Order: sequence, then structure tokens, then C-alpha cells
Amino acid sequence: MMTDGILTDVQIAALTPAQRRELIIRLQAPLREVIDPVLLNRIRRARLSLMIGCSIAMIPWLVYLSLTLPENYVAHNWPATWVGFDILLVAFMVATAVLGYLRRQVLLLAAFTSGVLLICDAWFDLMTAGPNDLWLSVVTAFGIELPLAIFMITGAQRIMRLTMMRLWKLDPGMRLWQLPLFP
Repeated sequence: MMTDGILTDVQIAALTPAQRRELIIRLQAPLREVIDPVLLNRIRRARLSLMIGCSIAMIPWLVYLSLTLPENYVAHNWPATWVGFDILLVAFMVATAVLGYLRRQVLLLAAFTSGVLLICDAWFDLMTAGPNDLWLSVVTAFGIELPLAIFMITGAQRIMRLTMMRLWKLDPGMRLWQLPLFP
């Protein structure tokens, strides 16, 4: 092999975790070799501007909605709305199961999305339940949907944490939110 004689397995095993992290950082391909830094900067600015602009635009929209939406509303396509949402939820849950079975890293995206969709499902079940169905919505939301959502989201976070620790990007005590996007 081309790397024979540079560092032996014994020498690598003798490195401290900090030395391994430093070695990995020094050996990884610089980001500028993967993507043009000017293009990356332009994309980053555009995405940040879009998210900030949309977040600011939502404030007057939320005020408008809170003042103008009727207390009650007859919804059209009600079955298609709920069945379509539940099909999407099932698709992400199946994707989570399949990707977990195949032991694929992209599982964390499917699991996180499934968790968020479960939270949305619980919210809309509770908010749209009639007086006779409210108890069932409360039981399913707090007994099934929210616990499963927490399980899915925390599982996705654990996978990311373990991956980052394994790649020596994350110190054991570091929080995921402290991990930079690019070195």
C-alpha cells in the first residue's frame, strides 16, 4: 500500500484521542477541494437570507391569521388531507425501519422527520378533535404519538452524536449544537 511505513497500526493505536483528532483534521480534504469557496459562500448567504426573510415575513402573517381566521371552518377534502398526511407519516416510518435494518446513516434524517411528523399529528389531532373525540386524541397524543416522536428524535440525535464521536469530530462532552458545520 502507498501508506505502508508512514504510520503503523501500532503507532496509530498509541495516539491519544486528541492526537487522532488532530491527525484526522490534518489529513481530511480541505473544503476548498470539495466545493468552490466562493460558490459555497454565495449559497450559504442565499440560504441564510431566505430563512431570515421568511422568518420575519411570518410575523405579520401570524398576526393577520390570529385576527382574521374564523373560530370554526368547514374543511374541504378532509379525508384526503388526513389520509395523505398519514401516508406521508407511514412512508417516513417505513423508511426509518428499512434504513435501520440496512444500517444506513441516512436513517437519522428519516427518524427525525418521522418524529416531527408525529408531533404535528398529535397537535392537529388535539386541535381538531370534537368534544366526543377529545379523550381519544389526548390518549393517543400523550400515550403513543409524543413518546414515539421523542424516541425517534432522540434516536436520530444519538446516531449523529455517535457518528461524530467515531469520526473524532466531537469530544465526548461536547454538545451537538457546538459542532461546526465545516471545519
